[in-house]
Amino acid sequence: MDLVFLHGPAAAGKLTTATALAELTGFAVFHNHLVVDTLLEVFPFGSPEFCALRESFWLQTFTAAAKADRSLIFTFTPEPTVSATFVGDAVSAVTAAGGRVDFVALAVSPAEQELRIDNPDRRRFNKLSSVDTLRAIRATESGEVSVPPAELVIDTEHSSPEESARLISTTFGLQRVNQPRGFLIAGQQTPDDGKGRHPGG
Repeated sequence: MDLVFLHGPAAAGKLTTATALAELTGFAVFHNHLVVDTLLEVFPFGSPEFCALRESFWLQTFTAAAKADRSLIFTFTPEPTVSATFVGDAVSAVTAAGGRVDFVALAVSPAEQELRIDNPDRRRFNKLSSVDTLRAIRATESGEVSVPPAELVIDTEHSSPEESARLISTTFGLQRVNQPRGFLIAGQQTPDDGKGRHPGG
């Protein structure tokens, strides 16, 4: 099992790269906003409850995926509300079950980041989508941020998602897998429509 740990700043292209890599490898995409957006319906961002549940869900998913030998791609933005132990805990959870963590950092310049930040695609999730807010965060950012290691760094201004996916796959020797998704009905797999949607969803 491989956990491809994609990390970088907002608008670095994490989800688009993850999607391209999933197309190439068959790995599942575990987009961090799937958990973040769910918890925001109940708890404010950065609250103790939000932080504890977010990290617990991330780690439990890594552990279960590693035990089930299901490879996945995780997207992550380092920021102060994530505990300093999270990355190490993630590695321990995966390796304890015989899996491997592949760390990839995606880079983008501040100028390009501002051009991308208000892309309409970002509004599908509760992503930062305001240049003014981005600049305000930069100006007031404080606190320790635990940045994951980078075994591979990709400048997404000069590498398309498809090129980045191929580079990641080649660098880490990723093998294509068959990991069907969908409902299990009476022990039978009901596949999705190829876009992560299930029948009746």
